[in-house]
Amino acid sequence: MSDTAVIETDQRAPGRGGADGVPGHPFPGAQGGGRGRRRRIPGGSPMRSRIALIITYVVLAALALIWLLPVVFSLSTSFKSPTEFAFEAFRMLPAQWVADNYIALLNDVAGYPVLRWFWNSMFISTMHATLTVVVVSIAGYGYSRLDFPGKDTLFFTLLAISLFPVIANLIPLYEIVARLGWVNSPWAMIVPGLAGVASIFLVRAFMAGIPKEMDDAARIDGAGDFQIFFRIVLPLIRPILIVIFLFAFTGSWNDFLWPLIVFNDVEQMPITAGLQLLQNMLGAYDSIGQLMASAVLAMIPTLVLFLVAQKYFVSSLSMSSGIKG
Repeated sequence: MSDTAVIETDQRAPGRGGADGVPGHPFPGAQGGGRGRRRRIPGGSPMRSRIALIITYVVLAALALIWLLPVVFSLSTSFKSPTEFAFEAFRMLPAQWVADNYIALLNDVAGYPVLRWFWNSMFISTMHATLTVVVVSIAGYGYSRLDFPGKDTLFFTLLAISLFPVIANLIPLYEIVARLGWVNSPWAMIVPGLAGVASIFLVRAFMAGIPKEMDDAARIDGAGDFQIFFRIVLPLIRPILIVIFLFAFTGSWNDFLWPLIVFNDVEQMPITAGLQLLQNMLGAYDSIGQLMASAVLAMIPTLVLFLVAQKYFVSSLSMSSGIKG
């Protein structure tokens, strides 16, 4: 008897049926006659999946190239001499790398305190982001864990009001800042926007993934609301708070219109308003390198912050990633 015959006899032998109870076949899902069905793998053909993956990578590479080209051009221009920029402005990499533009900025050759603007922005953005985290974490805890009449109505009313464009609030906001005496003061940029409803919404949604049974168990042990917040809830919502800190810092650092309204003292300006002054002064071709050098300096803090905190974006994509009950 040949090997083929032995295999056929084995497949038809009684008592070697599959999991579905069909006798005479060792594989599940077999039908009569000892020949099983082939199962179709879900998800489509491998070739179609590979094509979709290639298209995705091409689109992402194109978007990355669109974002990187201006950054690379600004960085390379900041290391070009005025003569090279005059004759080869659109050359991507400089023929000779020079640091004269950065030296001129550090030595205040242009007559504008770029480093002072830089540290003004660092102080304003850090204070604004830190206070934002404090305010929205407490407010999010109140809207998520505490029960009081009209809680949801009040929250969604504030959320609807926040949908109005920011430009519509500039005049009343400036009037409030002027009455408080904050014109030409860092507090004019630190305080407005601390209680952002969108950030409170993120914290509230993130806290929804934390079981309230933990609060009840802590209350049985005699803990109050502040103890529950600081010892239980706050450590679990750290990923979303870091993301909110990053968004608040970046938003304050990149704010352009509001600093131009509330600052007219050159020494007190943040770097975004200062760059506008530099553009008016250094618009000539022989000073473009210094302007690009100041722009590169302005990009460094937000870029470093994103690189350091990027892992927290992944953990905060799921609004219940803190803990699941």
